[in-house]
Amino acid sequence: MQTKIGIIGGSGLYDIDGLENPKWVNINSPWGVPSDVILTGELGGVDVAFLPRHGRGHVHSPSTVPYRANIDALKRLGCTDVISVSACGSFRTDMAPGDFVIVSDFIDRTFAREKSFFGTGCVAHVSVAHPVCARLGDAVELAGHAVGVNIHRGGTYLAMEGPQFSSLAESKLYREVWHCDVIGMTNMPEAKLAREAELCYASVAMITDYDSWHPDHGSVDISDIIATLGANSTAAKTMVADIAVRLGKARDVCPCGCDRALDFAIMTAPDARDPDLLAKLDAVAGRVL
Repeated sequence: MQTKIGIIGGSGLYDIDGLENPKWVNINSPWGVPSDVILTGELGGVDVAFLPRHGRGHVHSPSTVPYRANIDALKRLGCTDVISVSACGSFRTDMAPGDFVIVSDFIDRTFAREKSFFGTGCVAHVSVAHPVCARLGDAVELAGHAVGVNIHRGGTYLAMEGPQFSSLAESKLYREVWHCDVIGMTNMPEAKLAREAELCYASVAMITDYDSWHPDHGSVDISDIIATLGANSTAAKTMVADIAVRLGKARDVCPCGCDRALDFAIMTAPDARDPDLLAKLDAVAGRVL
C-alpha cells in the first residue's frame, strides 16, 4: 500500500505551494458535488490531493460545505490519510493567535448537517471514541516543530454550527464548564465521516483569535485576524510539505485501526440492505461490502 495524503484546507488555505505535476481534477460523487475541484500532485515523492473546504473564493459557509461529497471524493482518489487544516478561536491564554493545535478530541454541537454515509437500508455504527489518528498526529507534531511553528499536541475542539460566532455566555460555558481548548465550525461531521470512510484523520487548528470569553476580544481589529490567518496559512503550507516527507511513500496498516473501522460496524443483514444505498457506498465501504 502507498501513502496518498488528502489535505482539506480551511479559511485562508485555498491552494498548496510546491506541488510537482499539479493538476486540478473533477471527481463525481454520489453524495453531491464536492466543495471544489481537487488539486493533485506530489510533495517529496508522495501523492497528494488538496481540497479547499470552502471552495476557492470561499463560497461555502460551514453549514453548506458538502462534507460527505468531500470525504467520498478523497476516498475515490485513493487517499489513505486526511489532514484537516482550519482556522479556530482559542479558549486558553497559552494557545495564542498564531499557534497551531493538534486536536485530540471533539464536542459536536452542529445540528444542520448530514453526519453519516449510512442510514435506512444499511445501518452502521463506527467508534469515534478516539476520533483522530495518533500515528498521523505524530507526523504533524514533528513537522510543526521542524518548520518552527508553535504547536500544541492535544486539545478538545468545540464544533459549533455557525455561521455566527458564539455569545459570551456560550463561550464561557465551553471554556469554564466543558473545558474545551479551541472552537471552530468545520471539523464536524468531517472527522466522523473520515472514520466511516476508514481514512486516518488529523486536525490542525490554526488559532486566529481568542473567542468572546477574552476581555480584549471586543478590541480585536478584523485586520489583525486576517493578518494572522495569512501567516498561519503560509506556515501550514510549509508544514504540509514536511508531513508528506515524514509519512513517506510506503504505508503500513494503521496501528490505530482507522483503516479497519468498518470491520464490525455494519448492522443490517445482507439480504435487507438497500441496493441503491450500497451503490453509493462503493468507495466509502467497498472493502467490507
